[in-house]
Amino acid sequence: MQHFFIVISNIFQVVIFSVSFYQIIISLAGFKRNKKVIKDHQPQKSFAILVAAHNEEKVIAPLLENLAKLHYPKELYEVFVICDNCTDSTVQIANMHNVHVMERIDPLRRGKGFAMEWMLEKLWQGKREFDAIVVFDADNLVSKNYLSEMNNKLMDGHQVIQGYIETKNPYDSWVSLSYAITYWYINRMWQQARHNWGMASTLAGTGMCFDSRLLKEIGWNATSLTEDVEFTARCLGNDIYPTWANNAIVYDEKPVTLISSVRQRLRWMRGHTDCARRYMKPLFMKSIQNRSFTQFDAVMYLFQPIRFLFVAAVWVMSYLQLATPLYSQFELLKVVPDWGWIALNVALFLQFPIVMMMERRPLKAYLGLVLFPVFQFTWFPITLFGLFTSNNKNWNHTIHSRSIRIEDING
Repeated sequence: MQHFFIVISNIFQVVIFSVSFYQIIISLAGFKRNKKVIKDHQPQKSFAILVAAHNEEKVIAPLLENLAKLHYPKELYEVFVICDNCTDSTVQIANMHNVHVMERIDPLRRGKGFAMEWMLEKLWQGKREFDAIVVFDADNLVSKNYLSEMNNKLMDGHQVIQGYIETKNPYDSWVSLSYAITYWYINRMWQQARHNWGMASTLAGTGMCFDSRLLKEIGWNATSLTEDVEFTARCLGNDIYPTWANNAIVYDEKPVTLISSVRQRLRWMRGHTDCARRYMKPLFMKSIQNRSFTQFDAVMYLFQPIRFLFVAAVWVMSYLQLATPLYSQFELLKVVPDWGWIALNVALFLQFPIVMMMERRPLKAYLGLVLFPVFQFTWFPITLFGLFTSNNKNWNHTIHSRSIRIEDING
């Protein structure tokens, strides 16, 4: 029995260390900004901008005003607001702007994935054909060059593009600031790093752009709780590699309270786990068949719910090995030396303040690092609960209440 425990523990340590070390190596490319000169094309592509909205009367008007002022020919884009099962004044407010208001009532098939599928069917039946589809959430704001950046990417032959996700309200609370720190890290050490390596980017649920012909060819069919994760997996399974547009900025409102944050992240973990269960194995087999490191990296992305537990396990392993006498009784368990665990933890957690320095964030942002470990720790029970309740497909709406305009952000 003791021998069995030693073998399992050794395997567990190697897997934990390897997965964490893999992400650290990949993230090294994020230290370099992409200095490749992107050709600036004349506006040619036409866009259908889809805004997913469910009871968003507090935030919908600033976004629609923002979209009306984008630096792109007005005749080349139209805005469609998907009022999905709305019971507030979202429809009335949207009707006050020069947009298409699309009301959808379906209490059984709730959520953005289903709303997107419904809207695309309506769009394909319409008289006008658009070159590309852009997706925003109702609480977003957008940099005025957004469509110009997407036009450049589409003209260069890209079919699926993700914009830069910034936090709209970073200093509302320690929770929203923790989100901001997380996304600063993701943008630099995940998206930018993979872009520099020449690997695929991952979709983020908003700020996404799709070539219309691609959507018609493969269909949307992403109706899980995390439609972005699902469509990313479907793209890579079809040898389509999303790219990143770091100059196309989308400001996304983040939860202010820990309770609302837990509800949102629990939905993410349920959806991510569901997608991992359905797509990880076939994508892994295809990565072997194609000898594709990019597809293998996508498998590692789907592995993220388990990785959160592995990070927790890193902490536990580090504590057991460095702070208790347990390992002195079982020397064979010390597969990874003490200095290895110390270096891994330092590398994992120092990346956050380093990213903030590279991104030149203000001094007040560093105050968020005090409670940031608490925010990170909450991922572990959320991940565990999400793993065991991934069959729960109920959509939990995140309530937004701050009316912020693009002028408030850009000064």
